[in-house]
Amino acid sequence: MNRTIQNELENIRDLGLLRSTRLISGRQAARVSCNGHDVLLLCSNNYLGLADHPALAAASIAAIERYGTSSGASRLVSGTMELHERLERAVASFKQREAALIFNSGHAANTGIIPALVGRGDVVFCDRLNHASIIDGIMLSGARLVRYPHNDCRQLASLMEKHAAGRCLIVTDGVFSMDGDIAPLVELAALKRRYGALLMVDDAHGSGVLGERGRGSAELLGVGAEIDIQMGTFGKALGSFGAYAAVSAELRDLLINRARSFIFSTSLPPSVLAASLAAVELVQTPEGDRLREQLCSNTIFFRNSLTEAGFSIPDGSAQIVPIVIGSADTTMHFSNALLAEGFFAQGIRPPTVPAGTSRLRFTLMATHTHADLADSVEHIRSVGRRLGVV
Repeated sequence: MNRTIQNELENIRDLGLLRSTRLISGRQAARVSCNGHDVLLLCSNNYLGLADHPALAAASIAAIERYGTSSGASRLVSGTMELHERLERAVASFKQREAALIFNSGHAANTGIIPALVGRGDVVFCDRLNHASIIDGIMLSGARLVRYPHNDCRQLASLMEKHAAGRCLIVTDGVFSMDGDIAPLVELAALKRRYGALLMVDDAHGSGVLGERGRGSAELLGVGAEIDIQMGTFGKALGSFGAYAAVSAELRDLLINRARSFIFSTSLPPSVLAASLAAVELVQTPEGDRLREQLCSNTIFFRNSLTEAGFSIPDGSAQIVPIVIGSADTTMHFSNALLAEGFFAQGIRPPTVPAGTSRLRFTLMATHTHADLADSVEHIRSVGRRLGVV
C-alpha cells in the first residue's frame, strides 16, 4: 500500500473515526439481515416504508419493459424522456410551485443549485448544522460563506445587517438530519423579505413526511410560497432515488443553463423515474395519510419511551431521534453492542457531526411496530447502563 495512504488510514483509526460498511441482504424493510443476522433496522431514512412498496416496484418494472434501462446521456445531449417531464410536473404540483427540475442525488442538487444562483462577490448565509452537501455547494460557488448559529434568527439578522450587500442567499435544512429539529422558516422568510435575499430549503428529511399532505416543512409552517428553492430527495421518505428543485419557471430555466451537475451528468434512468413518480402520487392518497399518521405515532412513542428510560434527547417532533454521547469510541461501542443484540442503530461521528457530539442516530419508520420499538428501548437502556451513558 502507498505509505501516504497507509498513514492517513492509521490517523483516521487512531482518532476512532475509521468507517466500514455492513452488508444488508434482501430488501430495505423494518427488519433486515445485517451481516447474516436478523436485526431491527433503526437507522434507515426509508421513513414511510416505500422502498419495497409493490406500487413502486411495479411502476419501475413496467418502465424498464417500455423504456429500457438507461436515459443514454444528459438531457441536454440526448433529450428529455417523457418520464422526466411527467415526474417534474408531478413534483411541481405536489410542492405547489410553477416548475421543478430533477437532479441525480441530493448532493448533485445542492452542488448544482447553489453555484447557479450565487458566485464571487455574493454572500450565502448558512446554518451551522446544514448538510455537508450545502457547504460543498457554497464552496464551489465562490460566494462568501457566512455561518449563523443553529436556528438563531436573531444572530442571522445581525449578520445580514452587516454583510447583506448585493446578491445574497439564505440556505437551511428543513429538518436537520442529525438532530431532528425543524428550521424556523417563518422567521427566515421574514428576513428574506427584509433584505431582498433568496431563500433555499433543503427538505430532504421533511418531504413526504411533514405537513397535512406530506409536502414538507414549508407546508407544516405555512410558508411554501415564500421559499424560492424547495430542494428535496426521492431517496428517503419517497423510497426511490434522486432529487429535485421545486422553483419558479424562470429559476428552472436558469438551473438548466447554469447547474453543472445537471448539465454534465447522464440523467436518471426510467426505472428510477417511474418509482419516484409512483411515490409522489402515493403520498397524496389516503394510504400516504395513514403512513404519515403511523410514523408520527411511532415517533412520539419512541421519543417518550427513551425519555422515560432516562435518556436526554434533544427537543423535536421529527422522526430523527439522536442520543448524543460525545465520545466517538463510546458511541461505536454502543452501536456495536446493540447490533449484537439485534438492533441496528448507526453511530455518527465527526466530520458528520461536530467534534465531541458523536451520537446514536435513530430513525423511525411507519412500518415499525410499537412492540418492536418498546423492545429496542429496553436493549438501548441496558447497553446504556453498561456503558455509563444513562
